[in-house]
Amino acid sequence: MTEDAIIQGCLRNNTTAQRELYQRFSARMLSVCYRFAHNREDAEDMLQEGFIKVFSQIHTFQNKGAFEGWIRRIMVHTCINHLKKNKKFNESVDIIHATSVQVREESVPSIVQAKQVVECIRLLPIGYRTVLNLYAIEGYSHKEIAEMLDIEESTSRSQYTRAKQMLEDILVRKKIIQKPKEKSPWLGIASGQ
Repeated sequence: MTEDAIIQGCLRNNTTAQRELYQRFSARMLSVCYRFAHNREDAEDMLQEGFIKVFSQIHTFQNKGAFEGWIRRIMVHTCINHLKKNKKFNESVDIIHATSVQVREESVPSIVQAKQVVECIRLLPIGYRTVLNLYAIEGYSHKEIAEMLDIEESTSRSQYTRAKQMLEDILVRKKIIQKPKEKSPWLGIASGQ
């Protein structure tokens, strides 16, 4: 089934098209949810809630940009809303599902280290982790993050800077990276990013 056929089928509430859409994108979107979630159940809840929104809002997709990117934005917003709604957090998660992380920062550690890095990101406080995920991995600007999280843009910037420093400390402590002499070798720590 082509992507266009899936979209057209979903617009008609065709269950075969909906199932195909879910099967095609659920694994990648579960990866997104795991980075924000506190446990497997929360990630799966976010995923299900996100796909309900995808199916109910598919009529708003205008073929401007990638369909997967549109789905991903819905998932990220669903995760953020879930975090805002649920103040009680559990820090355990199954890292096996966090395999397709793409970080936009330069000098990122090798793919071999990606799972270890994701595991370390999960050790950050929720605010730091959320801003780091949104900025460094999802590619949102600090202005967009501030609007999404109802915080000041300067708060987003400072949480991001602190998150990078704390993550670097965790990575050094776990011997995933060596202590940098001046600047982080993989997150390019610099003020005001």
